[in-house]
Amino acid sequence: MKNEEIKQLPLAELKIKLQDTEEELGNLRFQLALRQLDNPLRVRLLRRDIARLKTVIREHELGIRKSKAAQG
Repeated sequence: MKNEEIKQLPLAELKIKLQDTEEELGNLRFQLALRQLDNPLRVRLLRRDIARLKTVIREHELGIRKSKAAQG
């Protein structure tokens, strides 16, 4: 997921997306432990997506970034 896509999402969607991504990362780590993972690079990409999501959520909490509902 690109940074621009993440910045466009409202706060509620960001939190849902974060939960889904963390769950997917857990599944991939399980597959990695069982040596069934086809693309190990996907783990790194998901960790970066989680970091991006958490950063934007924190910006919302601090008031640095305004939510779409508050703007319009």
